[in-house]
Amino acid sequence: MSPLNWIGKKIAHFLQKPSPTYRSETTCEPDALIRTLKKGDVLLVDGMSRISTAIKYLTQSTWSHAALCISDQCNAEVPDITKVLLLEADVVEGVRIIDLQVYVDQGTRICRPVSLNQEDIDKIIEYAKARLGHQYDTKNILDLARYLIQTPPVPVGWRRNMLSLGSGDPTRAICSSLLAQSFQSVGYPILPQKISKDRNASHDSDNIFFRSRHHTLFVPRDFDISPYFAIVKPTIEQHFDPYTFNWDSRSVTKDFKIDNS
Repeated sequence: MSPLNWIGKKIAHFLQKPSPTYRSETTCEPDALIRTLKKGDVLLVDGMSRISTAIKYLTQSTWSHAALCISDQCNAEVPDITKVLLLEADVVEGVRIIDLQVYVDQGTRICRPVSLNQEDIDKIIEYAKARLGHQYDTKNILDLARYLIQTPPVPVGWRRNMLSLGSGDPTRAICSSLLAQSFQSVGYPILPQKISKDRNASHDSDNIFFRSRHHTLFVPRDFDISPYFAIVKPTIEQHFDPYTFNWDSRSVTKDFKIDNS
């Protein structure tokens, strides 16, 4: 192992430890999440680690991590959380497969690609699975570590540009870039750049075409703000009824905390 990779591993283990000042709160019941998440969905995660703090600061987003759902339990009579599998690029372990239990107690959001046929969903999953064993990009780890030493007073619009997005080594991965590559492998858009063929012509569809962004330019929040991914909320999907909501009859308190126990 090269000295740079050795240092990167040591830093990665430090960054993966829980933040001493932040706690994530789940916004839906675990059972609803298990029954809603489908193959091909992107699961965004709030994150409670030190590295999550740096990513959320630089991307100005709630979401620090993204994982791809590769098997689900939507149609199971008795869903098993250990059979809801996610593929992700972990800072320490690299590209791996885990079950939903890892993130079920954290803040999450489901981003679902629209109108993709099952064949293309399977191709996306196979593309991602072919990267199993790839390591997390050491250069990206070192870049993120800088912003935990001291949070710089940088204008909001500049923060994302400060995030160096890895070395470009094809055997190195970052969670959002891995997912971006997987969707782009079947031509599915995330946040493509809109270009006019003729600036002086009309803005009709025949004059507009799109160019894919390089996969290293994506961060987790891009799946959230993409116009081509539907935001799926498990509580609503599981037939939420406001008329049966159980309110506490006591007076309203100013101390607000999400509690799904």
